[in-house]
Amino acid sequence: MKKLILEKGKEHSLRRRHPWVFSGAISKRSDKWAEGELVEIYSAGGEYLATGYTSRGSIAIRVLSFEKTEINQAFWNLKIGAAFQLREGLGLIGNLQTNVFRLFNAEGDHVPGLIIDFYNGTAVLQAHSAFVHQCASMIVEALKAAFGKDLQAVYDKSSSVLKDNTTDGCLFGEATESEVTENGCKFHVNWEEGQKTGFFVDQRDNRNLLGRYSKGKKVLNTFCYSGGFSVYALKAGASHVTSIDASKKAMEWVDINVSLNGFNKKQHTSLTGDVMDYLKTCDDDFDIMVLDPPAFAKSIKARHKAVQGYRRLNEMAMRKIKSGGLIFTFSCSQAVDRTLFENTIRAAAIGAGREVRVLHHLSQPTDHPTNIFHAEGEYLTGLVLLIK
Repeated sequence: MKKLILEKGKEHSLRRRHPWVFSGAISKRSDKWAEGELVEIYSAGGEYLATGYTSRGSIAIRVLSFEKTEINQAFWNLKIGAAFQLREGLGLIGNLQTNVFRLFNAEGDHVPGLIIDFYNGTAVLQAHSAFVHQCASMIVEALKAAFGKDLQAVYDKSSSVLKDNTTDGCLFGEATESEVTENGCKFHVNWEEGQKTGFFVDQRDNRNLLGRYSKGKKVLNTFCYSGGFSVYALKAGASHVTSIDASKKAMEWVDINVSLNGFNKKQHTSLTGDVMDYLKTCDDDFDIMVLDPPAFAKSIKARHKAVQGYRRLNEMAMRKIKSGGLIFTFSCSQAVDRTLFENTIRAAAIGAGREVRVLHHLSQPTDHPTNIFHAEGEYLTGLVLLIK
């Protein structure tokens, strides 16, 4: 295994067990490395610090272990097995009411670059690094060992992330579109054409919370994708739900999911279009609005523009919602942390001239654990706002 040496004084983050090494921390004495290469990291004084893999970009190394270890089948069995045991302890394994969840959450499960979501028998794998993708066959074997006969297929959905001639497809079994159940709600999932791994499993608890407030309410779900929040609101007894997204395909999935759960066009309206344009002209009689836009900032450089986008969106919603209404507002931009997001919502409230109180601080569910030494892993932040 190749050895990479850090510049003097650059080992402190690894001593604090942060799993990233930036390119500027690596000594020029180190040999050049290839994408996805396993390396051992040493201090300028020759002390072993960690084992990781190399990648392109400013984050040059992502750490797999802070102890000398071989990255082999036993390593993957240990990591996948530990992740499985955690979800089992959370009551997600063999749960008939919820058979869709995140099995593996990158740094939160101590392997940067690996995401695995489980869909009623099919594990959908998304590798965010060349190294992890190279280990796909060992990951499949580890999944088989953990799930046994309950694993029917493994689907690789990495091409949109890696963009290096990687082809999506089955690594084990035969994976087709699936119907899953989440807290008793039914959803059609298409991981081949859908965003991320097919469904936004990180909003499960927040969708459930929305249901608690939705009985008898008129609900607007913006940036709705396949209608997760919409279905929960309808199941909870909302008087009417309107869903809007710019994607025609997403709205087709919304209609499928509304129908799967026994609802019709009298109870639900689907709209394909621009959310901001709709908010300018829509009626101001919604009791609840859900603002769950795609990531406005995919990098630190885009953060200022993203903040302005969140402010405009939330200010417009605050101006339109009924007095006494609720806004469920979210950011999934890792570059926008909780403090910055809440300051942005505060600015929107000032601009709207409404009285606003915070009822809930929202985040990702327990099957999306974060490493306490890796604050960047807490990417989903949200608020439930009461507007007067």
